[in-house]
Amino acid sequence: MSTAMIWIIIGVALILSELLATSIVAVFLGLAAIVVGVLLQLGWIEAASTQYTVFGIVSLVLLFTARGRFKRWFVGFTADKGEHPSRFTEDIGDTATVLADFQHGRGRVVLNGVQWDAQSSDELKAGDLARVVANEGIHLTVVKVN
Repeated sequence: MSTAMIWIIIGVALILSELLATSIVAVFLGLAAIVVGVLLQLGWIEAASTQYTVFGIVSLVLLFTARGRFKRWFVGFTADKGEHPSRFTEDIGDTATVLADFQHGRGRVVLNGVQWDAQSSDELKAGDLARVVANEGIHLTVVKVN
């Protein structure tokens, strides 16, 4: 198998790996590897040091110039500045029920029929009511309702 084909296969594998890890980095590394493979196939580059240099330069150029533009294609809608606010703020102020005693400031609560991982600086016991003060993705921060 030729070196050009190896670069192209690595490139395709990196692009496909983006389906598992949506960091929007592997796809540009994959494109850079494909560029190196094509340049090798055309005979425009040969030395290993040139291959790695071209790979590095093309990767960096793609990452810095195209990543922001292509990010939505791979991860869908994200709320950036000037766009719709996060829906996570809708639950702040709502009351949740503690499922089991919190251990070391961490536990589980039920909010709107859904179980959540939660953290609190208050001592919370099973059955206590807690008010949501923050929502960080899949973790709630709660305080005890007096």
